Amino acid sequence: MTTILEIDLGPLLPAFPEFIAGIVLFIIIWYVLAKKVVPSFEATYAERAAEIQGGIEKAELAQAQAAEALEQYREQLAGAREEASSIREEAKAQGAQIIAEMRAHAQDEADRLLAQAKAQIDAERAQAVQQLRTEVGGLATSLAGKIVGESLDDDERARRTVDRFIADLEANSQEKV
Repeated sequence: MTTILEIDLGPLLPAFPEFIAGIVLFIIIWYVLAKKVVPSFEATYAERAAEIQGGIEKAELAQAQAAEALEQYREQLAGAREEASSIREEAKAQGAQIIAEMRAHAQDEADRLLAQAKAQIDAERAQAVQQLRTEVGGLATSLAGKIVGESLDDDERARRTVDRFIADLEANSQEKV
């Protein structure tokens, strides 16, 4: 009878001492891996998973904060646009009011200058008429004295003659108009 130790199965089955040594070494390696290496790998895996999960949570939080900040920015932008629009409208209204006040002031100033100019023209006209009367009176007196042949040096008579002559001239000029 042959025992397992004596049977030679060829290259497929190693020799018994090698087989036992292989199993013992396999168990030792498995034990070392199970107690030392695998927990180290598990710890590293857990740390990395936690870091990744924390990173994802941080990214989600940052994205939520960015979305909130964007919404606040949009609200502020809309508020700023409304405020700018109201400021523009207010400025237009103030500008129109200032223009109206300036026009009214300019019209008042123009009316005042026109009235002043009319008064000055009337005064100069009255002065010119008076001066013309005096000059025309003197010329008329001198001419009348030459025509009549007597002196009209008497001031009262000369003035009456001049006034009558000017009145006739004014009556003739009004009839023509």
